[in-house]
Amino acid sequence: MPKKQSVKPLKKTTAKKSLKKKTTAKKPLKKKTAAIKPLEKKTTAKKPGVKTAVSKTAKKPAKISIREKKMQDIKKNLIAQKKALLVGALEALNELPGQTVFPDLGDQATAEIERNFMLRLKGRERKLLKKIDEAIERINQKTFGICDKCGLDINIKRLEARPVTTMCIDCKTLQEEEEKLREG
Repeated sequence: MPKKQSVKPLKKTTAKKSLKKKTTAKKPLKKKTAAIKPLEKKTTAKKPGVKTAVSKTAKKPAKISIREKKMQDIKKNLIAQKKALLVGALEALNELPGQTVFPDLGDQATAEIERNFMLRLKGRERKLLKKIDEAIERINQKTFGICDKCGLDINIKRLEARPVTTMCIDCKTLQEEEEKLREG
């Protein structure tokens, strides 16, 4: 006798189960890696009198170092200080009293002392103006911040404190000690 096949009844699926998406784990993509060759620099020998063209995209903007940035700040400060000294000199020249005769000799002596004092101050400012001009010129020539005695770089903090200096702190200290020995 033939065997009866059993038939299983179909189960009803709910809407929620049928809407669920089946997620499968994706395999990571394998990248094809080729052996990376180091870039070789192409060097061309320059021939005298032959100009080589450089593309604009090949040039990278020059990075300004911190020291160069501070040098430019010092230059701006020197120019502002120079301008202030010149304005002050013009004002002092306009205010400088001429030879006036006072009835009292004490008043006349006091006025003369004040006039001499102001002239000495303006003489010092004139020397400072000369040093400021020299410092600005050294900045333009890229020799600013180098000690005149030893040739080493002057500390940037010293340059910020006294921008007209031409010597590092060690050389200046030695110079002052030698001056004391000569005087004493």
